[in-house]
Amino acid sequence: MRLHQPVGIWLLLWPCWWSIALASHGKPSVLLLFLFAVGAVAMRSAGCIINDIADREFDKQVERTRHRPLASGALSLTQALWLLAGLLGVAALVAVVLGMNVLMWAVFSLPLVVSYPFMKRISWWPQLFLGFTFNWGALLGWVAAHGHVELPAVLLYAGGIFWTLGYDTIYAHQDKKDDARAGIKSSALRLGAQTKRMVGVFYLLSVLLWALAGWLNGSNMLFFAFLVLCELHFGWQLCTVDLDNPASCRRIFVSNVVLGWIFFAGTLLARF
Repeated sequence: MRLHQPVGIWLLLWPCWWSIALASHGKPSVLLLFLFAVGAVAMRSAGCIINDIADREFDKQVERTRHRPLASGALSLTQALWLLAGLLGVAALVAVVLGMNVLMWAVFSLPLVVSYPFMKRISWWPQLFLGFTFNWGALLGWVAAHGHVELPAVLLYAGGIFWTLGYDTIYAHQDKKDDARAGIKSSALRLGAQTKRMVGVFYLLSVLLWALAGWLNGSNMLFFAFLVLCELHFGWQLCTVDLDNPASCRRIFVSNVVLGWIFFAGTLLARF
């Protein structure tokens, strides 16, 4: 479940909260924010279990992951499946409470959740598929607040995909030597020396798509001012990260939680 590493929960939660705040014109329901937080904890934990089940043999070959419960043998496959069922049950209950429209859109995300762990076997771009999966909450949050998906939600989702592609490419540089030896594909290995330049492009696309979402939603200049801060944060990431230093890659990856807070502040002030 990796509850001791909550950064993944935040990165899954932020698109949900951004979407709810924008759709609510800066006045999100506290109950909606809470329910999505519970759902994010459950689904991120479930995603970790699905990923660890699929990758348990690969994880044994990577220094950073060889001590995970399934890879190390501390947890059996049967125990993992029971825990997974319980977490999916909690997530389903939250979706039911949020309404049938949200439940329907949540079900649409399940193929992404299940297929993501296998993408590193067939594609150099598993980080892109993670973006499709991790940012689905941008659509769910809008549905929860408005009852249906609108264009600003789609643009918010698209921007989030590029955001995830950027930060997870940096994250993947931690394991590039082990991944290459184990035959695992990643955008870090695919981009190599071009990583910083391309991540800069991904981050720029994120900001542009988020800006367009805000503009179509009638956001004010405060929203765009916070987007400028987001772009500055992205610039700091690229200027300071050492892609050959796993600790540096980890630090920059974690800093995206702060990026989430900055953008969330902008969505709350979008109609101030």
